[in-house]
Amino acid sequence: AARRTVAASPAVSPSPAATSSDAPPSVFDKIVKITLIDPSGARRVIPAYVGQTLYDACSTSNVDLGPSSIGSPQQKVRSSTWTEPLYGEGATSGFDHVILQSGNKGVQLVEPPHSNEIKMLEVYWDDDEIFPESRLASQVEISKDMDGLVVYVPDRIVDDIP
Repeated sequence: AARRTVAASPAVSPSPAATSSDAPPSVFDKIVKITLIDPSGARRVIPAYVGQTLYDACSTSNVDLGPSSIGSPQQKVRSSTWTEPLYGEGATSGFDHVILQSGNKGVQLVEPPHSNEIKMLEVYWDDDEIFPESRLASQVEISKDMDGLVVYVPDRIVDDIP
């Protein structure tokens, strides 16, 4: 009687399509870590999703920045030749003031503050409390390049007076 044997199959090498650079996207590709420093100097690292505002990331992590400037953006720069009008009212208050770390690559890519954001900072804060890196957290959109960003949260303005 003839005996059948199964030949060992050659080792299967991963195809070029199965390399890590072509792996399916992960939620971790859309999360960055942001370090917040409060007025006492305490540091806290929070996760933030790409595309949400800095205020939303803080709110999700139970960091109180005060009342949000709830206005949606007036416009969005999509390229060097196209600025999309979004018809939002922009910043409506200046309570959610933060100071962004100037050396972070992501901060350099953030859209510059619109005129009404600058106006709200000037109305709510004194001149010696506003810096070139000062922004309203509700107007800063998180990008992938902001991973490792350090944000200083100044003392809050009293907003609970009846």
